[in-house]
Amino acid sequence: MENTTAGKKVIIYSTPTCGYCKLAKSFFKENGVEYVEKDVSVDLEAQKEMISKTNQMGVPVIDIDGELVIGFDQDHLAGLLGIK
Repeated sequence: MENTTAGKKVIIYSTPTCGYCKLAKSFFKENGVEYVEKDVSVDLEAQKEMISKTNQMGVPVIDIDGELVIGFDQDHLAGLLGIK
């Protein structure tokens, strides 16, 4: 798989018990995508940040250079990250 994710800022807002969060993080690892994880179950600032961006409480919320993806949509994420 070709990966053109260099230079993209990826943040995932997640919780430890979220299955879709785990899938998203596995997808990132498999494709060499560096990301910052913010656990909204313990990090109240991250929780407020996520809610202000999306107006909702569901996870995962994935921010790729300001483009928000709510939930785990592998095809959409691959497109935003330039993964073929």
